[in-house]
Amino acid sequence: MRVLGIDPGLTRCGMGVVDGSLGRPLSMVDVGVIRTSADLPVWERLVSIEKGIDAWIEEHRPDAVAIERIFARSNVSTIMGTAQASGLAMVCAARRGLPVALHTPSEVKAAVSGSGRADKAQVTAMVTRILRLPTPPKPADAADALALAITHQWRGGAQNRIEAAVAAAGKARR
Repeated sequence: MRVLGIDPGLTRCGMGVVDGSLGRPLSMVDVGVIRTSADLPVWERLVSIEKGIDAWIEEHRPDAVAIERIFARSNVSTIMGTAQASGLAMVCAARRGLPVALHTPSEVKAAVSGSGRADKAQVTAMVTRILRLPTPPKPADAADALALAITHQWRGGAQNRIEAAVAAAGKARR
């Protein structure tokens, strides 16, 4: 399964693609950041992000997209930009019929580090170790996108198998 992880943001939108299969080590396919200038109007920045996400989906052909679930922070303007970028990511995936999963920051931290309170350095260190990378991915938004893809590989893949088993059991009873 190939998962595109997206850490949404208006200035930096982290993108990370991870391949994996049951019982095999995960591997990084690509990682990067879509950047926009704060000097541009928001609508132009959103168009750039949409084009960037579409290009990543077109190039890497993921089986699923994992996006960080937005949660309330103190800075409302930051939340708005992040939410707008998140919405674009969902739309880009939905246009292609790709399943979308939303994972909370604490869920991602717990999945990759074992602690839902891990800091960015711990998450980056574990992503580097899990994917056997020679150097840590930078900036943190890129590492976070890979962490989202890893989380979905581990949790989303298991959840998909559970749902398939439940559906099959339901059909067998009919």
